[in-house]
Amino acid sequence: MSWFDKLHQTFIEGDRYLWLIDGLKNTLLITLGALIIGVIIGAIIAITKYFCEGNKKLKVFSVICDVYTTVIRGIPVTVLLLVFFFVIFVSARDGVPVAIAAFGINSGAYMAELIRSGINAVDKGQMEAARSLGMSKGQAMAKIILPQAIKNILPAIGNECIALLKETSVAGYVAVVDITKAATNIRNKTYDAVNPIILLALVYLVLVVVMTYLLAILERRLRKSDGK
Repeated sequence: MSWFDKLHQTFIEGDRYLWLIDGLKNTLLITLGALIIGVIIGAIIAITKYFCEGNKKLKVFSVICDVYTTVIRGIPVTVLLLVFFFVIFVSARDGVPVAIAAFGINSGAYMAELIRSGINAVDKGQMEAARSLGMSKGQAMAKIILPQAIKNILPAIGNECIALLKETSVAGYVAVVDITKAATNIRNKTYDAVNPIILLALVYLVLVVVMTYLLAILERRLRKSDGK
């Protein structure tokens, strides 16, 4: 049997290539959903910790943020996913929303530190200047500090996005048919242990290359907007 005949038998017969397409959709959906949740949680925690600095009345909120980041970063993402599916959302029938929540909360702990480092990198005098112009702390954060912080940490956020995409490959542990699970199912069905895995690796490689390219374009546009 030629290699092309083997590919036809593995992917075309039984329309098994459709498994990969559906799995890819789930992978991208989980990645995008988790990224949105992660950025929102990360921004909230980073901003909260920024405003809590030097304010004893708000110290309890800073402690809560520290506990969250410590606990989430201390638990492997696979274990966290299992906890969400088999303990917290034990009655869930669809694993995709559970995976989005688990990966999003996990990503939020890392995004928080990235965004906080970006905020701290902005000259503190800019907050004082904004306040002297009559802006509230919230307005200064939203219009002046946070946009600069995001520009500073965009490469790091891009790396986190790529890491998140690859982390979703363990979603199959909770009955989610992502592209990794789809490739595994094809392998088990056809007893072809090579082609599905090679194709899976190539798909992830292409996705990472595309994401890297898009992030590079975004970085260039942001630099142009600064007049650099």
